[in-house]
Amino acid sequence: MTPITIVVPVLNESESLVELHRQLHATATNNDYRIRIVFVDDGSTDGTWRTITDLAAKDSSVLGIRFRRNFGKAAALTAGFDVAEDPYVVTMDGDLQDDPGELPLMLRKLNEGFDVVSGWKVDRQDPWHKTLPSKVFNKLVGWLTGVKLHDHNCGFKIYRREVFDEVRIYGELHRFVPVLAAARGFKVGEVPVNHRAREFGHSKYGVTRIIKGLLDLFTVKFITGFGQRPQHLLGATGLVAFLFGLVLLGYLAVVWIASRLIDGWDPVHLHQTAVLYYALASFLIGGQFLSVGLLGEMITAFLIRKADMYSVAEYSGPHEQVPRTGGPHRPPMNAARESHDR
Repeated sequence: MTPITIVVPVLNESESLVELHRQLHATATNNDYRIRIVFVDDGSTDGTWRTITDLAAKDSSVLGIRFRRNFGKAAALTAGFDVAEDPYVVTMDGDLQDDPGELPLMLRKLNEGFDVVSGWKVDRQDPWHKTLPSKVFNKLVGWLTGVKLHDHNCGFKIYRREVFDEVRIYGELHRFVPVLAAARGFKVGEVPVNHRAREFGHSKYGVTRIIKGLLDLFTVKFITGFGQRPQHLLGATGLVAFLFGLVLLGYLAVVWIASRLIDGWDPVHLHQTAVLYYALASFLIGGQFLSVGLLGEMITAFLIRKADMYSVAEYSGPHEQVPRTGGPHRPPMNAARESHDR
């Protein structure tokens, strides 16, 4: 039997959980899966937790986790990942829009050599004011990060468990797990999945999600591209501004000296020109960026761990030669090959 942990973050979804539980077990029975369902109640105010406790009392494969208040989807997923021990971990929403019947397709895709497989809601059952911004957002994410998925926002994904030994999420970075995983060298793929219309409740996301998503995208781009070398971004920007201001100040200095040496030349007073203010602003801003970049480098140098610098897929050779220290990201010998053979 194939062991799978299914993490379902929920917020006021009491009406759909019984049916979702039934559909998950039907899919598991038909495909010889041994599933463990982790429902994470992210501060629900309806009967969601009561429904979860009832399911857990009747089914030993159900684990419920209740937060004291709403901490967000990333926190709920992290709580589920922390208790997941199976080699495969699935994330999905609890509103019945994700179809459990797609699990076999996603697992087959994962076993083609991928570490993360994301669902792609080809025929998305959502209004245009949600689908149109999502399409633009997905294009932007692909352009900035190089991880080109049709649907980064899809919560229906399957992972190898070892991904979460290296990828940490916080805030609202849950939609960027494939990007963060790809930055560590994991292989990311996607498959089209069936997306169903919402039967109960209402969407938890509003217009502010677009703004938050863009801000999170810039954060992810910085973390994945410059997290270990902040000076390459901040310092480069600061250096350009600093040199630009220096050149302008040099030009103004030449003009001032020339006005003192050349008789009859009466240029405009330098303090009355906009060039002086552009030069000073560029010079000061450039210096600040350079300073912040240096501070970032110092913080990185002091806090970075060896395990954050690289990711080992497997070791080969005499067992006694395999490193026994170096951080939490040390897989067993032939770990990658064994996981792909399962």
